[in-house]
Amino acid sequence: MTQGPPPERPFSDENGNQAGFTLIELMISLALFGLIAMAGLALVDGLLGIQRRTDGRLDRLAEVQRAMYVLDNDLSQVAGGELRGDGAVISFSRPLAAEGGMPVQVGYQLGAGTLLRSIRGPGLPQGEQRVLQGVGSLRWSYFRPGLGWIERWPPSPELARQWPAAVAADIVLAPGGPVTGGLRRVVALPAHP
Repeated sequence: MTQGPPPERPFSDENGNQAGFTLIELMISLALFGLIAMAGLALVDGLLGIQRRTDGRLDRLAEVQRAMYVLDNDLSQVAGGELRGDGAVISFSRPLAAEGGMPVQVGYQLGAGTLLRSIRGPGLPQGEQRVLQGVGSLRWSYFRPGLGWIERWPPSPELARQWPAAVAADIVLAPGGPVTGGLRRVVALPAHP
């Protein structure tokens, strides 16, 4: 009787020796897998951090945009009465649509790092509305043809019943926030009646 080749053992090489991973090979492969996993986690953490910062910047830009809209809306509706201001505060009269067009006194100023808006009129609650927080500085200036940009309105008693042609708000956002720097909003005023 002839004998055939010995039965093959699973995981054996050509000499019949069993093949497999040694303990060292297994430890090296686990270490490499761990390094790749740590690199992947660091990448994901970095991407999440970028997203958080981007979301913070977008939220801050939306706050600034809303504040500029409110400011622009108020100043573009100046009507009747006097406009007074200096580099720190401004006050003027405008109609309030919610009250049937009743004229109200509107004022803006900076208080404790916040741009504040006040509306005063008969039957209205007194108080100040926070328009924009995180403001480092605020400076108002007034444009009059022939005078250029000036720091105070009215510049003389003769011009007390007139308005400037435009008002500018120079706002510097406080450092340390998601969005910093300065912005300038110039609003052309309607013609004085």
